[in-house]
Amino acid sequence: MNRQQLGLASSMPGEGLIFGADYNPEQWPKASWPTDVALMKEAGINLVTVGVFSWAQLEPEEGQWNFAWLDEVLDLLHAGGIRVSLATPTASPPPWLGKLYPQTLPTDASGHTLWYGSRNQFNPSSPKYRAAAATITAKIAERYAQHPALAMWHVGNELGQISFDDESACAFREWLMGKYVTLERLNDAWGTTFWSQQYSTWEEILPPRSAPYIGNPGQELDFKRFTSDQLVSLFQAERDIITRYDTTHPITTNMMGFFSGLDYNSLARETDFVANDWYTDPGDPQSWQLGALTHDLCRGLSGGKPWLLMESATSAVNWRGHNVAKEPGALQVDALSAVARGADGVCFFQFRQSSFGAERFHSAVVPLAGSKSRVFREAAALGAYMAQLGALAGTPSQTRIAILFDWSSWWAAESAARPSEKLQVMEQLLAYYRPLLRHGLSVEVVHPDTDLDRFDLVLLPNLFLLGKPAATALKRYVSNGGHMVVGPFSAVANEEAKLATGRFPGALAEVLGVSGEEWLPLDKPVPLVFTSPSTGTQLQDIHASIWSEDLELHGPNTRTLAYFGAGRLAGKPAITANPWGAGEAWYVGADLPAEALETLVMSAVAAAGIQVPVPLGLPDDIEAVERGDQLFLLNHGPTLSSVELPGTFGTSTTITLPPYGAKVLSQKKNRVYS
Repeated sequence: MNRQQLGLASSMPGEGLIFGADYNPEQWPKASWPTDVALMKEAGINLVTVGVFSWAQLEPEEGQWNFAWLDEVLDLLHAGGIRVSLATPTASPPPWLGKLYPQTLPTDASGHTLWYGSRNQFNPSSPKYRAAAATITAKIAERYAQHPALAMWHVGNELGQISFDDESACAFREWLMGKYVTLERLNDAWGTTFWSQQYSTWEEILPPRSAPYIGNPGQELDFKRFTSDQLVSLFQAERDIITRYDTTHPITTNMMGFFSGLDYNSLARETDFVANDWYTDPGDPQSWQLGALTHDLCRGLSGGKPWLLMESATSAVNWRGHNVAKEPGALQVDALSAVARGADGVCFFQFRQSSFGAERFHSAVVPLAGSKSRVFREAAALGAYMAQLGALAGTPSQTRIAILFDWSSWWAAESAARPSEKLQVMEQLLAYYRPLLRHGLSVEVVHPDTDLDRFDLVLLPNLFLLGKPAATALKRYVSNGGHMVVGPFSAVANEEAKLATGRFPGALAEVLGVSGEEWLPLDKPVPLVFTSPSTGTQLQDIHASIWSEDLELHGPNTRTLAYFGAGRLAGKPAITANPWGAGEAWYVGADLPAEALETLVMSAVAAAGIQVPVPLGLPDDIEAVERGDQLFLLNHGPTLSSVELPGTFGTSTTITLPPYGAKVLSQKKNRVYS
């Protein structure tokens, strides 16, 4: 088997869905380890992640090694039938590394050193850190590559470190030289004639450290890209070391959903499968919606292939300001949401709750109260049900709808000194996603350079950066019969964050049949006159609240779907539609309330010929997701709720869901979990 064939399925073939947890035996007496394995088996756990934070135990002093305890742990797990996701412990270097080699420690933008005593205290660009990480990775890989408990490799943990130190400055300059080759090209890309910022030597260039006023947007964007590339290269370095000793087990690392510090499109291409951490916020009743979107991001990063929920919580976390515990049943519903959206496994942080350390208040499969507890009982019940759903393992979950998202565009869109800080990329993503969620439609969140031919509908809620190749591909997509909805403040700038000259959205103006001359953030709501394309009825009391654009139609067949009803833009278009070739493209020049956005998005769904699983819409808190021939119905709320289903899964029927309950329906049989 070559590495191109490795994926999540190759880690535990024939064992169904993964159900697991982080296991940190070094935090507990050796005498408790056999009991831990017995409790894992009782809970239905078949995989544990080991060694994430064990560097100081494995190498207590530089060059002094202690693997005896890990040997025993892995042997014990193997004897109990528990497979292992073995981590490289490089996310948390031991204190001796920072003490002996202070250049391995990161610094913030103001030049302050971030010291050991926590975790993540490393500088991604430090050659000494990289050498130390390479050494321990090689030691672990050489020793355990053939261990029978091994199922997969887990590189580092939640990569996301950033540093502004001198070694990072040197590495940044090297990265820039590789990208721009000449200073003239860099000066042009960054627009350094503004504010007398021209560079005459490479040595003058620094990371965007603290400065008296607004920084250079091109420099800041490139530093974010550089930092992301440095983190990806850390993964690559450890992955490549592991493959010297092991070419049969897949290698991954845990991402963090819509984390702004690393471009996961780049990282995902380097992993054998996508793994992600997601922690629902029980204190936010709508947190599950961001969770669903995050799972659909993982679906997109995977190209529709199965992925793994590497970390989640059984109940409360410890790192929010107010850590609400999950209601009874929510543990299972949260987990099944990930499975429904393509996850082939669900794992928790962690197996046994710590009694000391920074995360001592974080929930676990086995809380401090022990196995005679509600949380353990719920976890064990979920483990049993995951085993029943084992036939889903390996089932692809591709969709017909895509949302385009790009980390570079996100970074650039929310740089300083923009028209409005109220127009947020993530808020726009969720706003355009919620109508699809309410009607049981799944999505893949993908990069603009993805081949879009397999999608019938593509949404660009707020894609600030758009280069010519991606714009050309989108025009071709629509011309060939695709359908595209573009949200406000999109296609504003090129890859260098330079604003397009002329009327916006420059690169897409032709296919959209509309263009604008001025962005107009609002100081008060402005009414919109919007007639539903599908019903012909006018929506009532619809307003743009924070954003408007001064638009003008220029396509011969472009039509106005909504216009501003008052103010300086009265009578001017706010939402437009334009036929283009065999497809159609819509543009939205305002922020829309939920009702108007749902009307628009679902009209585009209908125009794309996509069947809607729940035409009448779902009640609040209800999630409906199809995977394979099964339909997951999940109640994320505290009240009893009923769902009217069409005949897709049998005759039209009403399904009642208890609070925080779930049901899985199949064309062949009805499985119930509540």
